[in-house]
Amino acid sequence: MSGRFAGKSIVITGGGAGLGRECALQWSAEGGKIVVTDLVEDRAQAVAKEILAAGGDAIGLKTDVRIEAEVEQAVGAAVENFGRLDIMFANAGRSLPGGPSIEDTTEEQWDDVTNTVYRGVFFSGKHACHQMKKQHGGNIVVTTSAAGINAYPVGFGAYAAGKAGAIGLVHSMATEWGRYGIRVNGLAPTHGMSINFALPLDAPVLNMSYEEFALQESGEAWHDDRFVGPLKVGRPPSLKDNAAVATFLASDDSAYMSGLIIPACDGGNFAMTSIPFPKTWSLEEMAASALDEPAS
Repeated sequence: MSGRFAGKSIVITGGGAGLGRECALQWSAEGGKIVVTDLVEDRAQAVAKEILAAGGDAIGLKTDVRIEAEVEQAVGAAVENFGRLDIMFANAGRSLPGGPSIEDTTEEQWDDVTNTVYRGVFFSGKHACHQMKKQHGGNIVVTTSAAGINAYPVGFGAYAAGKAGAIGLVHSMATEWGRYGIRVNGLAPTHGMSINFALPLDAPVLNMSYEEFALQESGEAWHDDRFVGPLKVGRPPSLKDNAAVATFLASDDSAYMSGLIIPACDGGNFAMTSIPFPKTWSLEEMAASALDEPAS
């Protein structure tokens, strides 16, 4: 490991599973001092203990990012234990997998999701800023989503709206706080996100992406036509693919970047149009198909 985070004090929300856990372990191995927070306290504590067992420095806290006082407490814990706050990774997320369409979404469901992925980013940024201004600098990284850029299927309306709002916050926070030496960027994962995101909060932490989990369940070998994007790399997308982008944004490797959203682990999907072209085609065939006539 390169030691990119040596001596850095870091708060990670949603750090008990998935991308947050992956980054907590990686950044600790590179010298970071981590406040691992999660809605499920046992998960946060488990990751902190894993870091401590490996010789790192960490504490675990139960933090509900929908509650401002709990986010403020997490920032305070970083300052109390590690003297400052260098990096806030606003990563906590929540959705309604297989949930209702927008017209059938209840107010409670809407608030539950958007208060996590949107309001939670506001609280995380706000209280990180308060501390970072005192230090004359800092770094905020936000996990947004491809859903904030392009719509996801039915059931993700609240999630997509909240993530689009989070992207707006990244732009606004970067613009307002740049004068304090605070930079703010986000990653928008497309593939390779945690299967635990679709599971109940009390489910075991599986440390796998959706695609890795599906492959394991199928019992088959990976073949590239399983992946929906144009990029073929001989393996399924993983948590590490998104963690690499988060790590770049959290490290000094991106020291002169702010206000940007990087689509992470997209596999080439953002390069494509949604028009369903066949693999081989001609203008004549496309015209005939549009007219529902056989090509001559």
